[in-house]
Amino acid sequence: MLIKRREFLKISSLAATSLMMPNFLKAMTLDEALEPNQKILVVLQFTGGNDGLNTIIPTKNDIYFKERNSIAIKDSLPLNDETGINPALSYFKELFDNGELSVMNNVGYPDPDKSHFRSMDIWHSASKSDEFLETGWLGRFLDEECYRCDHPTQALEVDDMLSLALKGENNKAFAFKDPKRLYQTSQEKYFKSLYDHHHDDETVSYLYQTLGSTINNAEYIFEKSKSKKTDQLYPNSQLGKDFKTVASLIKSDINTQVYYLSVGSFDTHVNQNERQAKLFSDINEAVKSFVADLKSNGIFNDVLLMTFSEFGRRVAQNASNGTDHGTANQMFFISGGLKKKGLLNALPDLQKLNEGDLIYTEDFRKVYATILKNWLKADSSKVLGWKNGIYDFI
Repeated sequence: MLIKRREFLKISSLAATSLMMPNFLKAMTLDEALEPNQKILVVLQFTGGNDGLNTIIPTKNDIYFKERNSIAIKDSLPLNDETGINPALSYFKELFDNGELSVMNNVGYPDPDKSHFRSMDIWHSASKSDEFLETGWLGRFLDEECYRCDHPTQALEVDDMLSLALKGENNKAFAFKDPKRLYQTSQEKYFKSLYDHHHDDETVSYLYQTLGSTINNAEYIFEKSKSKKTDQLYPNSQLGKDFKTVASLIKSDINTQVYYLSVGSFDTHVNQNERQAKLFSDINEAVKSFVADLKSNGIFNDVLLMTFSEFGRRVAQNASNGTDHGTANQMFFISGGLKKKGLLNALPDLQKLNEGDLIYTEDFRKVYATILKNWLKADSSKVLGWKNGIYDFI
């Protein structure tokens, strides 16, 4: 079969997606829905290093206003007498008031790394600063679950490439940006013919078999994504479309427990306030539609939305009305099933800094352990090797 260059590139693109697909995704062709009341985790990554101090604002802290004389947020929405939230996150303020949002302040890890790539790897893999792992914390969760479950637990990332966080040693999540586009690509005649294609070379034969399996799963994901249409209006932003995709899958009977999304870039070295406000506005509106969708379908209590960023920013602003790479940051948790609401701990201490950077007080791996044990009902010590306790907000 002669394949033209353009056709080859299409096959190669689908192959890149297919090779990220673990064997357990073949089980998606079986109609095995999640068990009733199974908890679902949605992770939203703030890529680029969001500035936490201009997200949750210490409204009575003179150091904050002194170090940020031109970028300090002065019109924050009050959460309590000493704390406010960025005005672009007005719906998060509403969730806070309703007891549907928790905030963990000052989250980080020892010996922080200010490189985007290395710090993101640390957060994705849940490694130590001097430890390099090739698997992610959610990927290892998949590895662990597949050994003890009657049917595999699955994860999906709404992106063109699979993040390290979702890569296990034996199992990996499946990454796609648009279920319809993936399905349409898989239905082209060049891909359909792969079902019957055989090759003597073992590696090439495996590639064809994997592509063929992807065709089945692409159709399955697409059918599930449109099986429960929503009346909820979502914003036309990319994040709005991504959340709509996730909501449609959650409402279907697809066997998926973890969803992963990203938004950015928050690398605000220049003119930070304008860039951050635009990103927060997109997030605010997308999350508002997503939560309304979940509530209208009676599943908000069983879904947890968690946000994180690879690091925060330095306390002092720079000369370009922005901030440079820093260390600790906050995490948001949104659900109707929270046990503890609001501010879970104290704001960062701006009087005790490490060369201008925040000193973390909460280890992100303890947060992961909490999510794994209390929400996903997994053995967090096996997944993370973490035995230093958990929190009790879920």
